Amino acid sequence: MSRWVYAFDEVEQAEEHAGGDWERVRALLGGKGANLAEMTRIDVPVPPGFTITTEACNAYLAAGQEFPDDMWAQVVDALKAVEEKTGKSFGDPSNPLLVSCRSGAKFSMPGMMDTVLNIGLNDEVAEEMVKLTGDARFVYDSYRRLVQMFGSVVLNVDDEPFEDVLADYRAKRGVEIDSELPAEDFKEIVEEFKAIVRRFARLDFPTEPLRQLALAAEAVFRSWNGKRAFDYRNAAGIAHDLGTGVNIQTMVFGNMGDDSATGVAMSRNATTGEANLEGDFLVNAQGEDVVAGSRVTDSIDHLRDVMPVLYDEFSGTAQKLEKHYREMQDLEFTIERGKLWLLQTRDGKRTAQAAVRIAVELVEEGMISKKEAVMRVHPDQVDFFLHPQFDSASRRQAIQADELVATGLNVSPGAAVGVVAFDADLAERWAKDEGKHVIMVRPETKPDDVHGMLAADGILTSRGGRTSHAALVARQFGKPAVVGVAELEIDMANRLMQVGGKEISEGEWVSIDGTTGEVFAGQLQTKVPDIEDPWLTKLLSWADEFRRLQVWTNADYPRDAERARSYGAQGIGLCRTEHMFFEPGRMPFVQQMITAESEGRRQEALDVLLPFQREDFAGLFRAMDGLPVIIRLIDPPLHEFLPSFEDLTMSIMDHKIRLAHATSLRELNEILREVEAEERMLERVEALREMNPMLGTRGVRLGIMIPELTKMQVRAIFEAACQVAREGVVTHPEIMIPLTSHVNELKWQREVLEVEAKLVMEERGTEVDYKFGTMIEIPRAAITADQVAEYAEFFSFGTNDLTQTTFGISRDDAETGFLISYLEQGILEVNPFASLDEDGVGKLMQWAVEQGRATRPGLEVGICGEHGGDPSSIDLCHRLGLDYVSCSPFRVPIARLAAAQAAITHS
Repeated sequence: MSRWVYAFDEVEQAEEHAGGDWERVRALLGGKGANLAEMTRIDVPVPPGFTITTEACNAYLAAGQEFPDDMWAQVVDALKAVEEKTGKSFGDPSNPLLVSCRSGAKFSMPGMMDTVLNIGLNDEVAEEMVKLTGDARFVYDSYRRLVQMFGSVVLNVDDEPFEDVLADYRAKRGVEIDSELPAEDFKEIVEEFKAIVRRFARLDFPTEPLRQLALAAEAVFRSWNGKRAFDYRNAAGIAHDLGTGVNIQTMVFGNMGDDSATGVAMSRNATTGEANLEGDFLVNAQGEDVVAGSRVTDSIDHLRDVMPVLYDEFSGTAQKLEKHYREMQDLEFTIERGKLWLLQTRDGKRTAQAAVRIAVELVEEGMISKKEAVMRVHPDQVDFFLHPQFDSASRRQAIQADELVATGLNVSPGAAVGVVAFDADLAERWAKDEGKHVIMVRPETKPDDVHGMLAADGILTSRGGRTSHAALVARQFGKPAVVGVAELEIDMANRLMQVGGKEISEGEWVSIDGTTGEVFAGQLQTKVPDIEDPWLTKLLSWADEFRRLQVWTNADYPRDAERARSYGAQGIGLCRTEHMFFEPGRMPFVQQMITAESEGRRQEALDVLLPFQREDFAGLFRAMDGLPVIIRLIDPPLHEFLPSFEDLTMSIMDHKIRLAHATSLRELNEILREVEAEERMLERVEALREMNPMLGTRGVRLGIMIPELTKMQVRAIFEAACQVAREGVVTHPEIMIPLTSHVNELKWQREVLEVEAKLVMEERGTEVDYKFGTMIEIPRAAITADQVAEYAEFFSFGTNDLTQTTFGISRDDAETGFLISYLEQGILEVNPFASLDEDGVGKLMQWAVEQGRATRPGLEVGICGEHGGDPSSIDLCHRLGLDYVSCSPFRVPIARLAAAQAAITHS
């Protein structure tokens, strides 16, 4: 017989089932169930209960939503054991046991699946509980919560009809919050809620407690495949086949009076990482009141004032759990008539800044090792340190213009600017379909809003605290967020909001600062900050101790090189020389070089371009003093530097129309000269046109066809190297010949260019340490790498083009066309232009590395495509034995961490 249910005090049996592997225990019981069992084992006060396993969930879903054999019998037996532990009886009005039913997957998914509280209540039980407790308000408040949650979670009734009833009663009584309503109102509300269920669900609220529990457990199982949970897992990279556990737990009540409370808190600050408690709580409330944002919460610090003994007990428990798990904890607690109960603990969601600081400080406190700290921070979290911030001048001007309209809770850092969208569907449509920058504005967010939150640039709410749903999701996915802006009034009927004396309609611009909590009307300018965080600096220095791969950068200008070096770059892996040609002052000479009808005219243009290129390279050498600089010779086809055929044709037609309307001889002659010039240009453009320019006359082919062009570039490189060498700069230029497909191309081009390099060094009387190599971006070059290595001192994989030529697809067309469908249908698991295709491109790379080094032992090999900053691609590069990865300056810190994690993982 399969085992589907484990009591909280049966963790040893669960471990035995899982072979003693705690990760498998978490997979079996779910994170919440495993942690409830572990807290029970270490004597943390946890209300008795049991967990229905994730295996039961998967079996239920696989069987067409039918409980697996024996599962329900095991649930009933486990429920009897809880009755024995509590001295209460489920469904017995004279001594009733009430339970909660909560989800709990292996990986935390806050608010994404369903919960039902107060299960076991019905009219008879409620009447007897009033006699037992003497508190009719508490009993009927709990009863109405059950009917509402059961209706919305189990029977799919919208929340709005329930909330409308509560709003009407609050208005009649002239009170602000539900807890101020009297018992008689809650008793009437229960009946109105039952009527809502009957009207919208077309069935009566079930009064039999076991029936309530069975339906609630099914609802939790079904919620695993709900849209919000599915979207969350996609965004968080969580597998869809794990299933969720169901935790049935004895209810404890925070709504039994002023000696009762409920709250959620982190053992450390989830925004900054500071080592102090952070969270929210409410006196005389139940847990959903805190996380839903429906009531204004108190800071956890205030618990010290109203219940000092219990605050100390809770603070001590938080520290105990943090030390036990060696990680910052997110705790849910209830105080029932002066007794503290822990309902949940899990590793806390946190901002990127907090993640780094916590990892570093846990090392300094002796809880974890440097290696563990490096592994605990995801490379993408480093990217958040470079999230935009508001430009100080723009912010100052906005304040002076009275555009600072409100300040709320700063729960997830970073600046975001976008148009207001008041619902999740619109936010997603505007962002995904129309490419708009969106700020999603809601009274409070709910799990059903997650798709809009993921699509939006930022999140703004009028209600909610630091542990609200909006705050948790925003931190998880790095979305700037400001919550709890009490003065923000949202008029959903008219699709506008009022705040700070201003009226802002849907579609108008707002700017939010999740670091400060400020909200501005209009658009502020943003800037990308420099990395100055001391904890990140320390963490990356530890990462450098573990990684084998070097991290270089792609940089075309000295300012980019300087930034990359400040971020830890150890060389330049790609300088695209053609980008330098696009400078406005150079373009006329580039076009003259291309369109020249004689070698003399072409050489004149090259002579003008030479000093520009020389100074470009000198700047890079100075910025990278002592480090290698790989300079790729001109790569794109020449027509990219000329006006397009279509634009020229249209312009000539326009000029000819103007000829017919010329009013003077002077105007006529000017138009004729323009037409003649454009027609000459059109002839040259037409001569250079190719059906498939990506595979046409470019790269090494262009150097062979116009050798004076690449000779000019090599001269500029070596003149610059000799020049800065006299200044005391140490240079290591590496000249990369692109798009090689046949060894003879490389042989021919290198021989011509090396003659020029030696000539310059002889002229200047300076020796330069240099290398010639090639870019491996054509499958044939990878396959014949043993031959190519005879003339290449280094290989650099150009994985953007290598991916295109391996798959036989155009990236520009595919990523806006069929590739989207391929990813949605699962034909491809990942976009091969985002993460390297290990089975195809990866095998070509492996062959090229092995064959190249067989010919030339110690061959330097790196990667310079956009994959160089992708963590999974960096992991592959580590395994293939590459020497370095090269990426954009802003990805350098990410690559440093990813390279360390690859080394640790495969050590």
